[in-house]
Amino acid sequence: MSTLLGIWAHPDDEAYLSGGLMALAAERGDRVVCVTATRGERGTNDPQRWPPERLAAERTAELARSLRILGVTEHHWLGYPDGGCLAAPAGEAIAKLAALIGEIRPDTVVTFGPDGNTGHADHRTVARWAAAAFARAAPGARLLRSAVGASWHRRWAPLHEGLNIFEPGYPVVVPDEALALGLVLDDRTARRKVRALAAQRTQTAGLLGAMGLDRYTEWVREETFVGWVPPTAGHEPCPACWWDLTTARWQCAS
Repeated sequence: MSTLLGIWAHPDDEAYLSGGLMALAAERGDRVVCVTATRGERGTNDPQRWPPERLAAERTAELARSLRILGVTEHHWLGYPDGGCLAAPAGEAIAKLAALIGEIRPDTVVTFGPDGNTGHADHRTVARWAAAAFARAAPGARLLRSAVGASWHRRWAPLHEGLNIFEPGYPVVVPDEALALGLVLDDRTARRKVRALAAQRTQTAGLLGAMGLDRYTEWVREETFVGWVPPTAGHEPCPACWWDLTTARWQCAS
């Protein structure tokens, strides 16, 4: 049995970027653990209906339901404010994650890449925390960082133009040949992932309604990651860099 650990910023990040991977691992009998930095209390366009305290409670319950659908029974909160990860004490956050990694002893850690996938500041900050904690506490493990693959980006770019998913200047697109893991979920797993996302309705109901179930399912069917190892002396990777597992060298898309 292997152990998969996911480290994410907000409820729903884990389902969007690794829901299929978690479900498949749990179904195989692997241990799957999820860590979430914030409760997502500011993730709304309707703060009158969803003031932070109320939304935090709702998203806490939504995440619990979503993880149950995926077969995940272990979850940890880091307790940082939504939108406030950049201002949080990095040393403290890295120490928390390193301690969890030491306790859990994962074979594989999944998290954001340095671009945060969408460019969100919390995502990018959690990516830095996770990488530092991984380098400190996970010798011999594998770190996979969520990435936007080129073929997926080409297929869905017209849709993204009408949605406010990516921050200006994002996503950072990675060549398909740079991907260390590219999952195209089978129909059963894709449907399970969509059920898990639908359980987080404060975040997904609008998109599901606008896109329709079939198109939404196709949109979330792929999960893609690049591999990462702590940088060697003299090379600090930029957001467009990935660790090429074939050549064992840093490559850069920029």
